[in-house]
Amino acid sequence: MYQKVCMENVAIVLHDTRIPENIGAAARAAANMGIGQVILSAPRTFDMERILKVATHSASGLVETMKVCNTLPEALGAFNWIVGTTARLGGTRRVNSSPADLAVKLIPISLDNRVALLFGPEDRGLTNDDLQLCHDLVNIPTAEFSSLNLAQAVMVMCYELFKARIQTPEFHIPRLACRYELEKMYTDLKESFARIHYINHENPEHRLDKTRSFLSRYQLRSREVSIIRGLCRQVARYGGKCYQEGLSAGISSGPKTQETG
Repeated sequence: MYQKVCMENVAIVLHDTRIPENIGAAARAAANMGIGQVILSAPRTFDMERILKVATHSASGLVETMKVCNTLPEALGAFNWIVGTTARLGGTRRVNSSPADLAVKLIPISLDNRVALLFGPEDRGLTNDDLQLCHDLVNIPTAEFSSLNLAQAVMVMCYELFKARIQTPEFHIPRLACRYELEKMYTDLKESFARIHYINHENPEHRLDKTRSFLSRYQLRSREVSIIRGLCRQVARYGGKCYQEGLSAGISSGPKTQETG
């Protein structure tokens, strides 16, 4: 028996798009491959007439139910696994999967988890900050010219997900923590790191970026995120207790005065 990606749990997220026609073409590609949700994050121009003209009747229902968000964290908040697409490689952009390999990896994940395929703006793609929100990065191999049209990239990724098949896996991936839960955890970690002077206060994101990279390798569940956040709360309580005890000790001892004869 073969298993495939649960397309009902997959959504296309388009961030900072410039051209409405690209939104319509991307929605049409998603609809062709059985993906039923497109989410827009901070679109520069939102013209429904231009979008529908390219989407055609086949994708009109998908377009008319699109969710439009003001920020990328808002758009990704409910998702348990996020895949960022990038044409640029090297540096901190360590691509973990090819489109075909990624599709196979998503089969067990997609059964009980919401998956987002994230695409950046047409002119420059996703920034490093955008990619910090992703669990996986994927690059679509090309010949000499690496830049694909947005709708073309969406179609390639959707097609790979549509055709991926594996034997029924022996393992099951339960519901993972959503992006909203993870971002709350990273905020708590940042505050705890600052409290115990584990990070440089002038550049706190450097250490936090490495922590994100480390934890993103693991499929954290909501319960595990709660454990980490609970630890952060205990660090905050203990730090506050020590601070208050220090103040009390200073007050009780009082200022030293010099005795005179």
